[in-house]
Amino acid sequence: MVLSRIWSAFIIVAIAIASIKYVSSGHYKTIFNDMVVGKGGDTVQIDTRPVSAVSPFVRDRLMRKPDFEDSRIHYRTDSLKQDVKIYRIQESDGVIGTSETAVKICLGLIGIMALFMGFMSIAEKAGGINLLSRLIQPFFSKLFPEIPKNHPAFGHMLMNFSANLLGLDNAATPFGLKAMESLQTLNPDKETASNSQIMFLCLHAGGMTLIPVSIIALRSSAGSQNPTDIFLYCMMATFAATMAAMIIVSLYQKINLLNPVVIGYVGAISALVGLLVWYLTGLSKEDLDTFSQVLSNGLILFIFLAIVLGAVYKKINVFDAFIEGAKEGFTTCVKIIPYLVGMLIAISMLRTSGVFDVIIDGMKWAANAANLDARFVDGLPTALIKPLSGSGARGMMVDTMATFGPDSFQGKLAAVLQGSSDTTFYVIAVYFGAVAVRNTRYTVVAMLLADLVGIITSIVLAYLFFA
Repeated sequence: MVLSRIWSAFIIVAIAIASIKYVSSGHYKTIFNDMVVGKGGDTVQIDTRPVSAVSPFVRDRLMRKPDFEDSRIHYRTDSLKQDVKIYRIQESDGVIGTSETAVKICLGLIGIMALFMGFMSIAEKAGGINLLSRLIQPFFSKLFPEIPKNHPAFGHMLMNFSANLLGLDNAATPFGLKAMESLQTLNPDKETASNSQIMFLCLHAGGMTLIPVSIIALRSSAGSQNPTDIFLYCMMATFAATMAAMIIVSLYQKINLLNPVVIGYVGAISALVGLLVWYLTGLSKEDLDTFSQVLSNGLILFIFLAIVLGAVYKKINVFDAFIEGAKEGFTTCVKIIPYLVGMLIAISMLRTSGVFDVIIDGMKWAANAANLDARFVDGLPTALIKPLSGSGARGMMVDTMATFGPDSFQGKLAAVLQGSSDTTFYVIAVYFGAVAVRNTRYTVVAMLLADLVGIITSIVLAYLFFA
């Protein structure tokens, strides 16, 4: 019900803001067309006027440089500075293009899902998942008290968390969907999220990552002098978000985290990660890139090798087991299409209507009115869009680095915010859609609160180390 209300609110607010812009400004007469059939990145022509017809402020800026932007409206003069073209840039695809994109995302997942769920099927038949379940069971049984001892869901969740930690998004999704399916077998009400599913999804969305490879690569391509200097702060922000998710859900479910087993496991994991971070901070960018590639990709190949060797030892029909799992991966991708289309079109309407612009402008005004250092607001577009769209947040981060510089306060903050959490609404749509859960209970609230902790931690770290 909560997700339904939020989805409805997204659409209502987006259309309301678009209507206000249409009525109050001559720059948005095509906004309804843009929201339906517009394409992201397209130039929306508004008008062509003589230089003398624009405001003195705009005219003065155009005399200094031929292309000027004010409140997201662009002005460009010709070589003789006689005429001015007025236009704006479409931020994202309209609902028609977004619907097509959602299906393409699912189609693109089919191969990856078939691959990893095929190997997961082999591992299950060979007993590998049960082995992982026994190893992690003492810790997970405290966080997931409703799951029976040594249930395969423990192993599936461990695979998902491990893939997330190493930044292996392609592997994390199949493992996570398999974990949700395992948890669904224990769910007494198939249309309502169970406590275990909520805990798993919130911990997954905390998105704790050791090395944010894609962010480092984007900072490097943007010309950063030291593109790896943000990875420690990304990890600290995601750790804070993950711990917040654990605490918030535990309070909802009345789980006692002050348990020696929980404290021992969390302490051991924290110490291990701390030692690894200490080692990584001494590496150059090239060495860090090499280490990341060897650790992540090498680990995937090692897992494949271990699964096949174990299956051969257990005399499992390896190829048939792979095909069986691959078929399941294909079916899962088809099932999530309606859920993903529904969520992405609502997000598209928010972006094309300018809702985010209104929020960001309002936050800048509030920060200036309170005499605060408002630099953090320039990095917030990444944080605001990240729960809705990973690619959109990535674009906002790149735009912030292009505007202020990759090594600026705003550029570094945007990078840390990009790595501080997962795409909350995308995760909810895909993971709950895969098991046809409609009542998500308090999942959205818990995940957004964890996102907020990650955002606040990122801002605090930015002012402590980048200001």
